[in-house]
Amino acid sequence: MRLKKNMAKILVALSGGVDSSVAAALLLEQGHTVSGAYMKNWINEENIAGDCPWQQDIADASAVADRLGIPFRVVNLMREYRARVVSYLLAGYEAGVTPNPDVMCNREMKFGVLLDYALAQGFDCVATGHYARKVADGDGAFDLWEGADQNKDQSYFLALLRQRQVARALFPVGDLPKPEVRRLAEKFGLPTAAKKDSQGICFIGAVKMADFLRKFIPDQPGPIVNLDGQRLGEHRGLHLYTLGQRKGIRVASNTPNQAYVVLGKRVADNALVIGFDRPDTPGLYATECTVSGLSFINRPLTVSAGIEAKPRYRAQRQRVTFMPSTSADGTARLRFQQPQRALAPGQICALYDGEKLLGGGIFTEIA
Repeated sequence: MRLKKNMAKILVALSGGVDSSVAAALLLEQGHTVSGAYMKNWINEENIAGDCPWQQDIADASAVADRLGIPFRVVNLMREYRARVVSYLLAGYEAGVTPNPDVMCNREMKFGVLLDYALAQGFDCVATGHYARKVADGDGAFDLWEGADQNKDQSYFLALLRQRQVARALFPVGDLPKPEVRRLAEKFGLPTAAKKDSQGICFIGAVKMADFLRKFIPDQPGPIVNLDGQRLGEHRGLHLYTLGQRKGIRVASNTPNQAYVVLGKRVADNALVIGFDRPDTPGLYATECTVSGLSFINRPLTVSAGIEAKPRYRAQRQRVTFMPSTSADGTARLRFQQPQRALAPGQICALYDGEKLLGGGIFTEIA
């Protein structure tokens, strides 16, 4: 879908932050018909410790809409969020893997439930404040590219979007550096111009993951062991640990300048496996893995190819050999050119061709 000036009716997902605020202002300046919507996904009914600022975010989003003179609404998606994001999050941790709620929130909520709602309400598309670039590829389809500001690029979190979703998505700040977004917010007189960027779980806020999980998954203590099977301590529950984690293990190392790191979570006997954080520790670094649930932004990769991958959000793109399964089951093997530290089952691996986001999948087996 190619938008014509003054012809698009756009619903902007106003989060209460500066990026989505500027996105709305830019679209309005371009002559589009713009409305704002706050996705009410979570109100912390469980009283989990931490900052869950949904009320302030709604107030800020409403104030931005008032300043711009655009309609504003709060869309209650709490039931869908629990079903599609919270359930996915809890199921992953209970299974001993490390899920990524932010990636799933984008696919299932912003460009899933909210997009469906917007289309049903007569809107042409949904816009957000993501730092990513949407580019027409010349044959009627669209690609996604990394944001122009490499320090703020958020394409990783869009890795599981599908072409139908990308075709109806807009990312107005994707071509801008963050300082310019702040400058534009001041120029437009937006009340969020100086607001700090949000942190924490998607739409839940700055809540510690351990505190969040404890409200839903009971602690299941078990042994902490080293690679030789020697018991070194007791953990509080495998769901509270992540591969590669160093802090919070609560086992002192008696070896100078050597810290322990989480190497594995054995669900079968509820054991947390730790070892020293160094390159020669077995299981800490890997060059091969399997990804499942493959999703592509545009054209799927169906043959082996040399591409790049981001194994986590803040990682640099890494050269990999992509080898799709011959059974067309949505899985592929990846062989990294350089060993990667603490690849975690359940996490998202985003696939790239240079700055172009090809898609992504979920780590399932690490070799």
